[in-house]
Formats: sequence, C-alpha cells, structure tokens
Amino acid sequence: MSVTSQTNPLMSKPVYKTVSRRRSHQTQQIIAYLFLLPALITFALFAWYPILKAIEMSFHDVSMGGAAVWKGLGNYELMFKDPAFGIAWRNSFEFAGWSLLLGFAIPIGVAMFVREMRHAQGFFRIVYFLPTVVPSAIAVIIWRFMYDPDGGILNELIGSFGTDRMMWLTNPALVKPSLVMMMTWGSFGATALIYLSSLQEIPSELYEAAELDGAGPMGRIWNITMPHLYPVISTLFILQVLSVVQVFTEPFLMTNGGPGRETLTPALNIYNRAFIRGNLGYASAWSVSMIVVLLIFSIIYRVVNNKLNPE
Repeated sequence: MSVTSQTNPLMSKPVYKTVSRRRSHQTQQIIAYLFLLPALITFALFAWYPILKAIEMSFHDVSMGGAAVWKGLGNYELMFKDPAFGIAWRNSFEFAGWSLLLGFAIPIGVAMFVREMRHAQGFFRIVYFLPTVVPSAIAVIIWRFMYDPDGGILNELIGSFGTDRMMWLTNPALVKPSLVMMMTWGSFGATALIYLSSLQEIPSELYEAAELDGAGPMGRIWNITMPHLYPVISTLFILQVLSVVQVFTEPFLMTNGGPGRETLTPALNIYNRAFIRGNLGYASAWSVSMIVVLLIFSIIYRVVNNKLNPE
C-alpha cells in the first residue's frame, strides 16, 4: 500500500500537465473566436443574410414598398422564358472570353519584366499599379474621351495611319473588346503585384544554375518561372472569370447595356429589374441563378484542375 501511495502522485503529474495544456488550448481557442466574433457577425449580416433573403424573395412577388406575395416558382419560370436570360449570360461569358484573350497574360508579362529589371523596380511598380487606385467614375470619363468617335485619342492615332475612325462603343463587334480593355487597364496592376510577389520567392540560384546549363530566357521562363507560378495562375484564372461574369460597372456607365443588348449582363439586368422596374422578386430569381451558375462553374473547374494536377 505504501508503494502505491508513493507512485500515484508521480503518475498523476503527466495527467495533470496534459489536462492543464488542454484547458489552456481551449482557453486560447475561445479567446481567438471572441476576437473573430465581430468579423463573423459582420460577414453574416452583410453577406449571408442578403443571400438567404434573396433566395426567399425569389419565391415571392415583391415590389418596392409593397408586401411580399407567395409566387412559388413563377419568377423562375418567367426568367427562363425571358429572351434576356440567354442574351445576358451569353454576353457575360463572351466578356470572360475576351478578358482571358486580351488581359490574362498581361499581368504575368509585366511581373516578369519588372522582376528582370536591375534598376528602377520601385518606380515601375508604382507606375503599373496607379490605374488600380483610379476611381471608376474617373476611369469612365478618361475612357469616354479616348473612345470618342470624333476627337478621341484612339481614332486620332489610327487616323494617322490612314484608317477610318471606329465607333468603339456603338459597333457591336467592337464594344465588348473595348470594355474589356478598360477593365484590364483598371485591374492588371493589382494582379501583376500578386504575380511579382510570387516571383520574388523563386531562389535566384535556380536561374543561375539554368544559365550555367545553357538555358536561354525562354527556357528559364518555361522550366522555372511558369511551374512556380502555376498555383497562382490557377487561382487568379477562376477569380478573373467569376469577376468578369459578374461585370456591372463598365456596361452600366459606358453603354447602359447597348448597343441593343450587346453589353447586357445578368448583374445589369438585376439592377434594371430591381431598381428601375421595382420587381424585387424577379430580380432575386436572377440573383439566385447567378449564384448557381457560378457555383457550378467553380466546382467543375476545381474537379478538372485537381485531375490535371493531382498534387
């Protein structure tokens, strides 16, 4: 009995320390969640609640200042019969295609160019990032002057080569690329900064070893730079597509959906239905369709990307 009484305190010390560590860890977790609580409440109030409210309103006939009347799937049936549904989604994916064709590679090239510079890197970082901080309203004024069919700088430039002036914002064949050029100008600086920060992580020894092995600039880019950038490129690809599909500001301020319906997008149509026509229930059905389409696209992209790159 005396041996047992002497060994029990010794055996209880590790157990006591384990329990003490566990309680300390739980206390730290509680404190961490308390610090996160204001952010979680704000996110739930301004993100998840509007989404749930939109889903609820999509099943009702809701007008500005009026009571909600249950409509079931009526808004969705009307949406699928609406000719604007196919037109708006086709325009959105065309915008996404033009953005990938005209603007996706520009930030990558700018980041590589700046990284290879031996002098004035800080200056050029500021220069290419400046368009990002220009307010949208100011950017619209700038690009309206540039696209002006009579005295715009672009028409003056191409006119110097003997080419006829172009109707950038009224020609159905030119209006989408024109708006995508404006969007690319306003956003490529932030994207290039992300690529540049990722390039800074590549050890310079890899490039030096490649040079000793006789690799040229393209060889170093293809075998060292691009494999390192692939995870960032993959993430920014899906983010760019999702962002451009939801485009609203540029078509709203520059063309208001015209000419015809060439720049009508789901986001612009939601605005028109909700705040111009006052049909909040129908606009909510469009919002839910946007959530579903983008969610399906994200899932498909994730599955395909994981299969192509299992690591």
